[in-house]
Amino acid sequence: MITKALTKSKKIALVAHDNKKAEMLAWAEKHKEKLQGHILYATGTTGKLLEETLNVTVEKLKSGPLGGDQQIGAMICEEKIEMMFFFWDPLEAQPHEPDVKALLRIGVLYNIPVASNTSSADFLITSPYFNEKDYDRQIMEFGDYVNRSIPK
Repeated sequence: MITKALTKSKKIALVAHDNKKAEMLAWAEKHKEKLQGHILYATGTTGKLLEETLNVTVEKLKSGPLGGDQQIGAMICEEKIEMMFFFWDPLEAQPHEPDVKALLRIGVLYNIPVASNTSSADFLITSPYFNEKDYDRQIMEFGDYVNRSIPK
């Protein structure tokens, strides 16, 4: 295992499906003070709405169906994102469902804190590890997998 420190200032992804954007905005506004001081990334429309609502800078990526979910997944792999709040809609089929599943898988694989609804988001953002304490996150070493023997 490799240990990666999550410091008090974190790189956070914020993603919300269309039917969850209002919920994400209300949640973010409620926790505006706690989100300040962190580096925020978001998929396209969510990022624009968060900037307007919170009056903070958000690094906006592409819209989820246009590759934004994949961009965030790549950033998690590159250790450019350390935490994710992803309010996904369990009742609505998404045109980019494989991307959504891949993003959630990458979040688990790289052992980042992920919240998928307001309850889990409230628990994460009120944890002492969010703003008060550093946290040592354990990540698997992938050397064995990368160097595995592949039959020819």
